[in-house]
Amino acid sequence: MSSTKDQWSAAAYSVSASFVPKLTQKLLSYLAPQPTDKILDVGCGDGKFTANFLPAVGSVLGIDASPAMIEAAKKDYNDPKAEWRVVDCRYLDKEGTIMNGSWDKVISNAALHWILRDSSTRMNTLRAIHGSLKPGGAFVFEMGGHGNVPEVMTALIYTLVQHGVPAEKAKAANPWFFPSEVWMRNALESIGFQVDKVEVEYRPTKLTSKANGGLAGWIKLMGAPFLDVLPEEKQDNAVRQICEILEPVVTREEDRSQWLGYVRLRGIATKI
Repeated sequence: MSSTKDQWSAAAYSVSASFVPKLTQKLLSYLAPQPTDKILDVGCGDGKFTANFLPAVGSVLGIDASPAMIEAAKKDYNDPKAEWRVVDCRYLDKEGTIMNGSWDKVISNAALHWILRDSSTRMNTLRAIHGSLKPGGAFVFEMGGHGNVPEVMTALIYTLVQHGVPAEKAKAANPWFFPSEVWMRNALESIGFQVDKVEVEYRPTKLTSKANGGLAGWIKLMGAPFLDVLPEEKQDNAVRQICEILEPVVTREEDRSQWLGYVRLRGIATKI
């Protein structure tokens, strides 16, 4: 979760994206936490996902670029086995005291598609993760994969263009990097990882109810970098337009629930 402007609110995240830390059973099984594990959680957010494995391991350091999310993690998970730090994870190669070859496992859930957005820092970040592990250590991750939320991306870009934003500028506002499994495997192998598993799962994901954020809440939170291209006074209108475009696509007739087309890229890689 990396941005110069801190777009994140722990309260808004817990309302509009409460499903994120809940849909993680497969990732946790890949982590296979052990009592002696020293684990680095990259892009830990508010700590809710980390809390799932914290009782089962020796110690955890959670790092995230958002001061608001780290503050929430410190408040909610004040555990002697856990430490929380504000770190811009785009620049992990600059964090020598953390990325020091001492970690048994590195895990990242629903964060790498933000962290790896910048192509100029992408490979340095992955190299730093490799360097942070002990020999035999595991990197376990889940992120948005190629084709993730295509309906949302299309509606966001279209709406910006309708508001007079040049198409190239609208596309450049995209804050995400959704690689294919082939790209990720090749990238990890090129820096010395043994890739044990890389998989893609199409996982339609139910949004919270309108009373708890719903589609508009998701757009405001996750799509903030797109919306910030517009003057503040135009953003609410843009959100309404985006929702009008998306509602027929994402709403199920039987119960009016709303679902987005999530594609998850998940994997395990070992430092050899």
